[in-house]
Amino acid sequence: MLPVVAHVMSPLRVNILRTLSPWEYIHFPAQGFQHSEYRTMTIAKNKVVSIHFKLVDAESGDLIESSKGSAPMAYLHGANNLMPGMENALEGKSVGDEFQVTIAPEDAYGPHHESGIQTVPLEALKDLEKIEVGVVLTANTENGPANLQIIEVGETEVTVDANHPLAGRTLIFDISVEEMRDATAEELEHGHAHGPEGHHH
Repeated sequence: MLPVVAHVMSPLRVNILRTLSPWEYIHFPAQGFQHSEYRTMTIAKNKVVSIHFKLVDAESGDLIESSKGSAPMAYLHGANNLMPGMENALEGKSVGDEFQVTIAPEDAYGPHHESGIQTVPLEALKDLEKIEVGVVLTANTENGPANLQIIEVGETEVTVDANHPLAGRTLIFDISVEEMRDATAEELEHGHAHGPEGHHH
């Protein structure tokens, strides 16, 4: 049985940034991007890249997520901020490039593991304000904190799933490269892009 912390995370949101919670991502408004600086740049290690993306389920064709209508998403290339398949596809691209990439589960959120589905006594969640399907919990495991989504609520037990919501699914990304710059020393030290005010931890 997994020890569960009585803490409810924010509502489910798909995330392509590996260093953030699988249920959230952060959009950073463009800052410090000078067109003269990145006109001839290509995406490589230690570049901060700003992208727009649209994410679609390859099997159903359903739209999962889109950054259009909001600020582009910034990440630090080569720092494992993104799923491997997406980062590999961006390598060598330039500002203005638009492309589509299909990413298999092995290079995205991995396969769906049945072992990730477990039951938790309802008593262990008594301090939660809301216990219903779709709520995401934080659990302390031997490998550190893990996110668990409630998928079934019974009379005495709650069934949770530790798999990422997109585990086992082939994904299609439409990506446009918006901006690029060299990472700052602080960003390299922290291993991710910073927003306009500096730290975003």
